[in-house]
This record gives sequence, structure tokens and C-alpha cells, in this order.
Amino acid sequence: MAILENIRKRTTVLILIIGMALFAFVISGIFTSNDLGGGKVGSSVGEINGEEISIDDFRRKVERASRRGGPNLTSMQLVNSVWSQVERNTILGQQIEDLGISIEQDQIINVIQSSPGISQNPQFLDENGFFDEMKFRDFIAELSVNAPAQYQDWLQDEDAIIQGAKEQTYYSLIRAGVGATLKEGELDYKLSTDKVDIRYVRVPYTSIPDSSFIISKAEIGEYVKAHKEIYKQDPARDIQFVYFDDKPSAEDEAAIEEDIQKLLSDTVEYFEERDATDTIPGFRNTKDNAAFLDRNSDTKFDTIYKSKKDLPIKFADSLMGLEIGELYGPYKDNNSYKVTKMVAKKPNGSVKASHILITWEGAERANPAISRTKEEAETKAKELLKEAKKADVVFAELARDNSDGPSAPRGGDLGYFQEGVMTPKFNDFAFGNDVGYIGLVETEFGYHIVRVDDKENLVQLATLSREIEASEETLNTLFTDATKFEMGAIESDMSFPDLAKEKELLVRPVNKVKQMDENLPGLDNQRNIVQWAFNEETNIGDIKRFSIGNGYAVVQLTATYEEGIMSVEDASATVLPKIRKEKKAAQIIQANSGKSMEDIASLNNVTIANASALTVKNPIIPGAGRESMVVGTAFALDQGSSSSLIEGETGVFMVEVVKKEEAPALENYATFANSVQTANGTRVAASVFEALKENSEIKDNRATFY
Repeated sequence: MAILENIRKRTTVLILIIGMALFAFVISGIFTSNDLGGGKVGSSVGEINGEEISIDDFRRKVERASRRGGPNLTSMQLVNSVWSQVERNTILGQQIEDLGISIEQDQIINVIQSSPGISQNPQFLDENGFFDEMKFRDFIAELSVNAPAQYQDWLQDEDAIIQGAKEQTYYSLIRAGVGATLKEGELDYKLSTDKVDIRYVRVPYTSIPDSSFIISKAEIGEYVKAHKEIYKQDPARDIQFVYFDDKPSAEDEAAIEEDIQKLLSDTVEYFEERDATDTIPGFRNTKDNAAFLDRNSDTKFDTIYKSKKDLPIKFADSLMGLEIGELYGPYKDNNSYKVTKMVAKKPNGSVKASHILITWEGAERANPAISRTKEEAETKAKELLKEAKKADVVFAELARDNSDGPSAPRGGDLGYFQEGVMTPKFNDFAFGNDVGYIGLVETEFGYHIVRVDDKENLVQLATLSREIEASEETLNTLFTDATKFEMGAIESDMSFPDLAKEKELLVRPVNKVKQMDENLPGLDNQRNIVQWAFNEETNIGDIKRFSIGNGYAVVQLTATYEEGIMSVEDASATVLPKIRKEKKAAQIIQANSGKSMEDIASLNNVTIANASALTVKNPIIPGAGRESMVVGTAFALDQGSSSSLIEGETGVFMVEVVKKEEAPALENYATFANSVQTANGTRVAASVFEALKENSEIKDNRATFY
């Protein structure tokens, strides 16, 4: 911030420098005529330093962000992201316009092609792999005629690229004024390399109980008033709610279980058009599992064979033990009732194997760097086979050190695979030998030293499932209960929590809800509740029922917090520890003033300790933590001198300097000066924008529209 303060002090000089640097720049039209700010149509979603942000333009940006962001972002995440970008572009754009920073017509194409997404796009490259401006221009011209929506997207991309280039110019001009002298480099060097050894005593604040002090509201209020910048608050609301979950009743579960039971047995149906009855096979007897499940199940027939580890852990043993055609269930798995039928089995249907591949020049997919002949490969493979069969050899290490295959880093592990996945000869070897067998097989890829690690049985299952859902009757009852509670809470003389307790309902509080929040603990994405809580017509104590995705919430507004300084009650949680710390420090200093280090240690039942090689840049005292004031005081003392009592972070200290060691002088401090300059430069973008934002007048009306 010291850098920014210096910049502010030299504003006139800086503007003059920038003006001279930009004298050759001529404000011209950009690559297209699209306006970055957009038109001021309709209501504004906000205002930044007097510049209105059109809600129509803002909505278009949100829609575009939604198309690009996909389904993973919520609507409010998109809105907040777009607002942050608009806020940044507007604030910086105003500075850029005031300084006359522009991009010349002949510079624009250079700026655009500097974007990797454009300059590396194959469709814009010539036969030599270089960016072709005409190909790019033709592409944009074609978009404007044949793909208007994509063309509009491009216009916004173009604006963003050009805006980014202007911002870089703006920041570069500021960085040019942010330097570091050799003296600053020398200071940085000394702060990190000058060392001090100390002897110290510490009386920790924890030695005095918090209960020793009674702190009044007036004291808290005075502290908040003296530190207004720290205790600012945004508008917020407190609410409490009762949640009515539309979970299925016990009767609903029983009905679903009964329905799935009925589907197991054959049924007889009468067909009027044929004046005949037919027996319709149930799940137990059906021959066409796929068709049956298509008609009657929430899940389809899965033809893939599975091993035990692929099945639900709780039921895996029971399912693997079924005979072909046998049923298991109904059983409850997650939120469904299921009945599973064994359709087919493949004993040892999956093999786990490891191998060492030794290939030769010209073998299929062989690394071009390999130059050995097939005969040499065979000789090496046979040698490795003998080695692999030794009792004390670690096969994985042998594979890592010798295999030419991509599985070498994994110790040759190929994992589990089913019949037909591997090349035929390899497949036959793996499935035709017992677990633990090691042998040699030749394929088109080379010679493989193969170890059969494991085999698994596979099964094919058909599962009839029905999700356990609340019935219409249950949903109607839930609506009635929620409505009755809402009306009762509005009309009753009882408090919201007391009424809920009487009805054996759980009240859940949510504190400090912000105006742009959308997720509430226990309710997730409920933007409509937040909007209601911030509505000017909603008063403390008001109650309203909301329909949410999986039930109802009856909500009460319990407190409001307006923008400004925190109240004593709200600030007390963070202020109390600070006031206590000040009072404890004063008490410790008063009780120990004028005493020697030994007397302080004896009086307070603490020990005298030592700390060595402390530096200003890393003021960590072992056993005490980060104590900048204490270490800084030690550096200000002469060797052999003692300090007065020091109010530290974790207690009150007295230090004695045992040894001071100055770092050896250097012939030149340019390296350290450059390091300081680089560090300052990297902070320019973030620090400048935060300073500009802090001094901007921003009116945010997003909550009105979203």
C-alpha cells in the first residue's frame, strides 16, 4: 500500500509521464464497431462511478456465460461471476479512457492473434504453420453472415481481448513508476540476513483468566468506534425455518415393496379382442429379462458381466451365491426396493496379470528408439523369464527396470481384464494358466514374460427396481401439515420455536444471510427465500411458507443488519478477546514494572528462554510464535542491553540481546533491488484495482433482478 500511496502523491507527474508515453497513440475504431459498454436500455443492474450498467446487456453476458459454463454452475454463480468481470472492466475502463489509452487499428490484429486460442488454431494457420490474417478475417466475415449467434460471441471475445491489452498497457505504465533503489535492495538484504540472539522471559496472557475482567457494552462500543474500518458490515438477515421433507411414509414403502412382490409371479390376463386369457410370465419365469425390465423397472437390463467387487458390498455375498434363475429380494438398496435374478455365470471370467514386454525393431507399436533384433529380444526375454521365476525376485521391480511396455511404471500391472480384451495368444495364456504361473508368450507386440496374478468369477444379473417415492396422499398430507403450521405460527401467541417444539418439529436458524446468497444450510439453492428476507415489505417476525424441490419450508425473519458499522452485539464476539488482551497486557505490565528478568520469571512462575538467529523478515520465536514487535525491539537494542516490558502477540516480554550478527556487506545490491522491484511489480495489478474499487462509488442492484 506504501507503493500506491507514493503513486497517489505523484499523480500529476504520473499522468504527465503516461501522456507523453501515449502521445503517439491515436484513438481509433477497434477491429469492429461493437461497443464494450453496451447501450443503456431498460433498467440498470448497477451503477459504477455514475456509469449505469444496463440490465439488458448484463443479461446477455449472463446468458453467454451460461452457454459456456455448462450445467455445473448455478444461476447465481454465473451472475456473481459476470458482475465481478463487469465491475472490473468498468472501473479499469474508466481509468483507461481518462488516460487516453487506445489500441491502434494496425495493432488490433496483433493483439487478437496473441491470444493462444486464435494463434494456435489450425484453421487460421498457413501451410508453414504460421498465423494467416486473411484466413482469420474470412472466417469472421463468414460468421457474420451465416452464424449470427457465434458472431455475437466473437464480438464479445474480441472486446475482452482488446480490453485485456489496454489493461496490460495501463498496468505496464504504472509498473514503470514502481522501482527499487540500491538502498532498498540493501535494506531487504539486511532484513533477511542480519541475525540476533536473545534471552527472554514471557508472561503469557493465558496466565490471567478471561473471567477476571467484566467488559461493558460501552467499552465494546468505544472499541468499535475507534476501529470503524475493521467492523464494517454488509446488509444481512437472520432467519429460522422448519423443514417439511417429502420423504415417503412407512405405508409408501410397504406399498412399493408389495408392488414389486406382485411382479415376481405370473399373472393371468383376459384379452377381450380375442376372448381369451393368457399367462403373462412374472420376473421369476420370464425368458426376456430386457423386455420385462423395460416395462416394469426403473433400471434397465445390464448385460455387462460383473465381479463381486462391482456389486453393493452389503449384498455381494448373497448375489454371488445365487444359482442361475434364482432370485434374491426384495431388498432395500439406497432409495429403492430391488429383486435381483442370476442370469449367467462365468467362472474365472476375469484375469489380473502382470507382464514384462521385450520388443524388437519393427514389432507392432514398438518404440522407434528400439534397435534390437527379434533374436536378441528372444534371448533377453528367456533370461528375464529365468530371473522372474526365482523365489526372491520382485516381479514389479523387474518389470519397471526392463519392460518396453507402457505398463512398466506400474510394475507391469495390467489390472483385471475379461476374455477377448487382449490379443489372442496373450488372452489364451492368461486364461489357460493357474494363478501364480509365470511363462513366456510371443505376440505381434513382442515377447511377454507373463505372471497370472488373480482370477475372478463374473456374473450377469437382472435387477428389478422401484424407487421409493412419496405417494400423492403423503404429499397432500405434507402440504396440509406445512400450511397448518404456517397459519398457526402467524396467528398464535406462542413464539415460532415454542410452537415448533409443541408440534415436535426442528427449528433451524441461519444467521447473516447476505443479499446475493443462494445456498442456505439445510435448504441448498433457495434464492426466493433470500429475496423475500431482503424485501422492503418483509418485517422482523414475518412468516412465509415456501415450496422447495423436495418439500416445504416455513420461514421466519428474525433479524436485519443494515450496511454500516456493526452493532455492539454483533461485534462483541471478535472485540471481546482484543479488549481482554489489552487489559491483561496492562495488568501484567503494571505488576512487573521495574523488575528484573529473573524476578519476573520467579514472580510469574515462568522460565527464562533463549532464541537464536532471529531475523526481521522471519520473526518467529520458538515456543512463542510470530512476535514482530518483540524481534523488532531486539534489533533496536545494543548487544548486552535489555528492553522494558513489551506487549507482544501472545504475552508480555522482556528481552536481553545476547548477540547481534550483521550480514557481510556486498559490493552491489542490484540483485536484491531487482527482487524488490519484481515483488512490487507483481502486486501492481491486484493492489491498483483494489485501491480503485475502494475509492469507487458502486451501486449494486443485482438483488432486484436475481
